[in-house]
Amino acid sequence: MVNKFVDNAHEAVVDVFDGATVLVGGFGGAGHPTELLHALIDQGATDLTIVNNNAGNFEVGLAALIKAGRVRKMICSFPKASHSHVFNQMYKEGRIELECVPQGTIAERLHAAGAGIGGFFTRTSYGTDLAKGKEVREIDGEFYVFESPIRGDFALVLAQKGDRWGNLVYRKAARNFGPVMCMAAKTTIVQVKQKVELGELDPENIVTPGIFVNRVVEIPNPQISS
Repeated sequence: MVNKFVDNAHEAVVDVFDGATVLVGGFGGAGHPTELLHALIDQGATDLTIVNNNAGNFEVGLAALIKAGRVRKMICSFPKASHSHVFNQMYKEGRIELECVPQGTIAERLHAAGAGIGGFFTRTSYGTDLAKGKEVREIDGEFYVFESPIRGDFALVLAQKGDRWGNLVYRKAARNFGPVMCMAAKTTIVQVKQKVELGELDPENIVTPGIFVNRVVEIPNPQISS
């Protein structure tokens, strides 16, 4: 019998290894898998490359992981915000690397990884520092920059409901990068607010099919509840 649920968040992240690339869902606080990230701090993996929309909020979740010194590099779209003081300070001190990627580009790079596409050309970032070292091609009189896929060793994602096969639905904007990150990672780990029985999810409403999910843990009352 297929059952992808595990007993707790610590069991869910037990095999995250040093140096892994970890895709972390969330747009600010919306869809942020806080409990999985706190379990990852306890687990001890270090030298991580983290892919997220931003660089952590306040001192919980991703910001707490950064503060613990576990992150070697951030790949994100919005590294600087009034509540990203942990990352800001560590970056100023040279204790963490940054690759800044436009939001639409980061989403499409993740999608490319999940869809098996070898990369794509986009006009975004042409003529800026973000295009340095990348292939540029003229197409129909416009210049485009080549962007490669972002693949993850692991993805940590928050969803609203999941069944034992790993089928997922999300809550509104908390969906954000979750579906493409589930597709782009070798191992996808999801925390859900509610475990449901097989057949309770309308097949027409399932956003992420279980084929893209490896482990699920039920956390009914997450610290960040979006």
